Amino acid sequence: MDNLPKCQANYSPLSPVTFLTSTRKPMLSSYMHARMESEIKGKGSIIKINPNYNRKNKQTKMIMVSVLAPNIPAMYEMHFAVPMAGAVLNTINTRLDANNIATILRHSEAKVLFVDYEYVPKAKEALELLIAKKYHSSPPLLILIDDINSPTSIQFVELEYEQLVYNDDSNFFPEKIHDDTLSLILGWEMSTEPVYLWTLPMFRCYGWTFTWGVAARRGTNVCLRNVSAYDIYKNISLHHVTHPSERFEIKSIVEILTGGAPSPPSLIEKIESLGFHVMHAYGLTEATGSVLVCEWQQHWNQLPKDEQAQLKARLGVIILTLEDVDVKKVDTMESVSRDGKTMGEIVLRGSSIMKGYFKDLDSTLKAFSDGWFHTGDAGVIHKDGYLEIKDRSKYVIISGGENISSVDLEYVLYKHPRVLEAAVVAMPHPRWGESPCDKMNDLTEADLIGYCRKNMPPFMVPKVVKFVEELPKTSTGKIKKFELRDKPKNFKVSDNQKSKYNKNIALAASRL
Repeated sequence: MDNLPKCQANYSPLSPVTFLTSTRKPMLSSYMHARMESEIKGKGSIIKINPNYNRKNKQTKMIMVSVLAPNIPAMYEMHFAVPMAGAVLNTINTRLDANNIATILRHSEAKVLFVDYEYVPKAKEALELLIAKKYHSSPPLLILIDDINSPTSIQFVELEYEQLVYNDDSNFFPEKIHDDTLSLILGWEMSTEPVYLWTLPMFRCYGWTFTWGVAARRGTNVCLRNVSAYDIYKNISLHHVTHPSERFEIKSIVEILTGGAPSPPSLIEKIESLGFHVMHAYGLTEATGSVLVCEWQQHWNQLPKDEQAQLKARLGVIILTLEDVDVKKVDTMESVSRDGKTMGEIVLRGSSIMKGYFKDLDSTLKAFSDGWFHTGDAGVIHKDGYLEIKDRSKYVIISGGENISSVDLEYVLYKHPRVLEAAVVAMPHPRWGESPCDKMNDLTEADLIGYCRKNMPPFMVPKVVKFVEELPKTSTGKIKKFELRDKPKNFKVSDNQKSKYNKNIALAASRL
């Protein structure tokens, strides 16, 4: 076998850029934005950094190119343009403040920064921080992504996006992106020529790699600068969307892939009643997007709707390109029983896992200890092999020897017709160690606790309820449990509350 070397005929590097060639069979409109329709053609039509930039930087390979932009066509194009130029793409969360953006630019050592016109003030402030603190020997080259229909004529930058020369260069991108993308479009059963509505930010792990996946299926991308219920329904109706990433009549089934945080079964059931078909996925940035999908089994169609929603809330099974997944006891690294009850840490192994944390060897070694990538998520495995997330490991409530999943408590709270959002965290308890709490206009603490007593085991019932107008969230919409965990430290549980129900107190914060 050693006498059979690689050659041009039997070997080419794996790269998602090659998915562009599929758009020529036949050529399809690749994206839609407002009233503009454009095509991303095959090789020879995507960006190479223009000659003015090349004169300053003789070598583009492996340089860091940052992009600060919403879900617009230029953002989509950059997912092909940057790797074609041999550079590394760094998409920045548009919801971050200037200080965080400056930190990312410094840490990544970005040489180029593409900025959408809407975010120029924020980018300007970030660059001023870089210069003031001398984080960079020289700031990155700025390139403006202007409004095509109504140019703003902003003079803040050195180049404009539309002035760049379109041409093919070299292929450079990790094999793991290529493999993970193919696994996801198979796992989600994405058919050819889908119409994909971009509600998921493209800056979030490259849009879970669907920036390339839609091209691989010769699909059409419907880009939304701003996401609202009205625009979602309008574009589903206008463009016959098949795969959105709020209310016109849904005339045909629309596929939804959801992840980021476990969706309550009650919410899944409500969404599907509107004409959507939901598939649950699980993943992390470190694992190149989604690595588990809840693959549907045909015999489940015979079950009642509420039982189907319970099954859909599970994370599912691994995608094809991930070698292995397991739930381990943290102290012994033994696999937990497949009983759907015994909790452990979800661990992953495979070629789609990151190479490591940039410039942070200690954290990388810790994450890869014992031959697995440690996710920090607590979960269980059901007897059919499907995984279900129960919590972040650090948010599991330990009370009186019981391990309580905050997610299980939240699922019950979400079923209450007056609860819009809920978050459960632990609070100190004088006897059992930890305990729960909530808040809701005319709904009282006693009402909600009474509801919980009817719908969950006694040891899980919250004893303190606090109501809030809004739950704190991260820039990607996840509830900030780390902030909520600090609030109940001063809450007290009186002696007369120490009833037979008081083996645990959950802390629940919710709003109508």
